[in-house]
Amino acid sequence: MARKPIIAGNWKMNNNIAQTKALITDLIPLVADAKCDVVICTPYTSLATAVEMCKGTNIKVGAENVHWAEKGAFTGEISANMLVELGVEYAIVGHSERRTYFGETDKTVNQRVKAALAAGLKVILCVGETLEEREAGITAEVVRRQTKIAFTDVAKEDLENVVIAYEPVWAIGTGKTATAQDANDTIKIIRDLMAELYCPKCAENLVRIQYGGSMNAKNASELMAMPEIDGGLIGGASLKAEDFNKVVHF
Repeated sequence: MARKPIIAGNWKMNNNIAQTKALITDLIPLVADAKCDVVICTPYTSLATAVEMCKGTNIKVGAENVHWAEKGAFTGEISANMLVELGVEYAIVGHSERRTYFGETDKTVNQRVKAALAAGLKVILCVGETLEEREAGITAEVVRRQTKIAFTDVAKEDLENVVIAYEPVWAIGTGKTATAQDANDTIKIIRDLMAELYCPKCAENLVRIQYGGSMNAKNASELMAMPEIDGGLIGGASLKAEDFNKVVHF
């Protein structure tokens, strides 16, 4: 059973509603024949617009974060059920910017993953090492720890609803990227861990692992040619329809 590639755009804090409409209008015909799953993750303010515009197309809509509680005194947060009510299908969890700037921990990542899955969302789970950790030679240790904790109490039946995105922190928004071989090797470490946690067949057939460190139109084909890389979590290149289209058609 071949793993179907998945290309997801992470718009981050970009695009008002007018810009969202313009980008999606351009994007729909470009990616209509895509051989991969196509996802766009927009700011909360654009989600309703994106969901409405993408109905009847092959583009799925995701949020950039989700809270672990169903409701309560969590000012500024959004629950999984709120996203589901909007028609959102995916949620990014544990992005390095959430970890770096907003106090996200391995434990809260796990809580968010479980809440999202329980509500029926699909998860794009981000893991990855900093430059200091890479230079210290502990990349494998870091990504194994992050992944193992994130999947605590996640059932085998939910594996097909979680996409892992390996994003070396030092390669996000910097223009730097891991070599295709480096990315493949680290993703193999993650896949081997999933085989340990669940089963080899699960890891091989069900677990899709993206590369999320500055994948763009120029390097997408080389990265996607690697046997362990199942897609990309795209930042800057997802903000222009033509650029994102080139990645989708890697």
